[in-house]
Amino acid sequence: MATADDRADAVRVLLVEDHDMVAEALRLALAAFPEIELVERANSLETGVAAADRLRPQVVLLDRRLPDGDAIEAIGRFAPARVLVLTGDANPKITARLLDAGGAGLVLKSGMIEDLAAAIGAVAAGGIVIDRELLPSGLTAREREVLSLIAAGAGTERIAGELSLARTAVRDHIDRILAKTGARSRLEAVAYARRTGLID
Repeated sequence: MATADDRADAVRVLLVEDHDMVAEALRLALAAFPEIELVERANSLETGVAAADRLRPQVVLLDRRLPDGDAIEAIGRFAPARVLVLTGDANPKITARLLDAGGAGLVLKSGMIEDLAAAIGAVAAGGIVIDRELLPSGLTAREREVLSLIAAGAGTERIAGELSLARTAVRDHIDRILAKTGARSRLEAVAYARRTGLID
């Protein structure tokens, strides 16, 4: 059993889930991971936002559908916490909405608890995690331009100059490309895009 010392450096997580049985199952399952501390559970967007303001969690584990609204539309209200959305809907169109709203991750409720724990750790560290079943099939025109320049060996500075973008915007595009392709690095994203015909 995890002790207080084990959880000293744990990722602080707020769970926002309206179904008691699901919330309790997640609480019990995540208790097996000492690197995760579930600080509180809320059952609506409003109570979740209030809890996030009070507790300042690193990650908010947010159910996609809640009684008082669509979780994706409310992602910005949980800042500065990183938001990982749980969904039962395996529809890749959700992914673009989540990324546009500033979400850090999207995972299916049907997944393994070990994968959820890994996703929590990854988003807490600044990454973006999208379940492979929820990856969109294509990139936007701008994302293709950025990826083509990466494939040509360009770094962030050069991409920013050639496309007249701020460096932060370039990094945002790269984060989206990695999320959409399921890649862990720029080189892996280029390899995936060439295999699938996303870029030449």
